[in-house]
Amino acid sequence: MRSLLASSLEDLEVAVKIIEAESGFEALRLLPRETFDLVVTDINMPDINGLELVSFIKSNERYTQIPLVIVSTEGSERDRHKGMGLGADAYLVKPFEPEDFRQVVTDLLARDGEAG
Repeated sequence: MRSLLASSLEDLEVAVKIIEAESGFEALRLLPRETFDLVVTDINMPDINGLELVSFIKSNERYTQIPLVIVSTEGSERDRHKGMGLGADAYLVKPFEPEDFRQVVTDLLARDGEAG
């Protein structure tokens, strides 16, 4: 799934640098090492799940402004509400069209660029 997401962003008008983490714990270790314009996470990940990752990012002053997208097979209204309530900016249920993902990313990067 990570490679599908990465490849769907190759045609964006803005250049993007993609850094992949294999687990929630690895994502937490990478956060202080780079500057991120956007974070994409799944809910179901090894070690630390995506909701815990969202909660950490959005409750940490250093990272709270980073737009965050959840992509997950967990598609119930309850799951969506929980993810968005923790601070996610978008929630896409798998399977979804790559164009939909690209549009969400483009919108969030444009919004972030306007705020910055």
